Amino acid sequence: MSEEMLSAEFKAILILAVLVSAWIAVIAVNCRHSVSGWRGYLLWCINRLFLGWGFHVRMNRRCPFPETGGALIVANHRAPLDPMFLWQNNHLRAEGTGRFRIIRFLMAAEYYDIHPVVGFICRAMRSIPIARDGKDMGPVREAARLMRGGDLVGIFPEGGINTGPGLRPADTGVGWLALSADVPVIPVCILNAPQAGSMVAAFVKFQPVRVRYGEPIDLSAYRGRRKTRELLEEVTLKIMYAIGELGQFDMRDYRCLCPSLNGKTATSG
Repeated sequence: MSEEMLSAEFKAILILAVLVSAWIAVIAVNCRHSVSGWRGYLLWCINRLFLGWGFHVRMNRRCPFPETGGALIVANHRAPLDPMFLWQNNHLRAEGTGRFRIIRFLMAAEYYDIHPVVGFICRAMRSIPIARDGKDMGPVREAARLMRGGDLVGIFPEGGINTGPGLRPADTGVGWLALSADVPVIPVCILNAPQAGSMVAAFVKFQPVRVRYGEPIDLSAYRGRRKTRELLEEVTLKIMYAIGELGQFDMRDYRCLCPSLNGKTATSG
């Protein structure tokens, strides 16, 4: 190999090393000064790179999550990666500084102990552990308090991963949370999320994913009223209809999945 070729190769390696070093330095500085902590910022960088490369996430619009203040983000649940899809582009807002924000997801408590890496991610994301049986309202009340204090909270009202068509019935806890926090409730629908036989397999089942954001749901007609079971059911149904409309799901039979809602007048409008 000629001396000229060696020199050119050395220069290319040197330039690449300088660029990588600069990139690492920028990440290190941002990690240090991030309001979400270095763990949150590092996970966000990994999330952006991994999903952008493997799943080519596309949105229907700029992210409507607020730049400041609390909000409740509600979405359908099709895959283990859904929290990552919701978080990936939350800095791409129509207005604001472009600063990413942590979304504090209500998450099944057992995930904290399922694996050290998963536990690290749950704690870095400041997730809110909750029992699957839904009998403990403590975490739900804590989520409402956090939103009133200015945090973003994410919830999947279906309660678990839905492998069937359309949407599954939702627990009325999401209705209680929406009314108690008194913050914007933003519906999101995730389409074509990867499903596989195991949680790990879903992470390497690469395919294009679409995220559709909706406008905040108008719940003004329900606020200030006593939170009866009937009222919470109506609010929950309204939230699920908003998600279904974004996904263009056939919601004509959804009410039939919730027998106690028969005859109610809640709609997606």
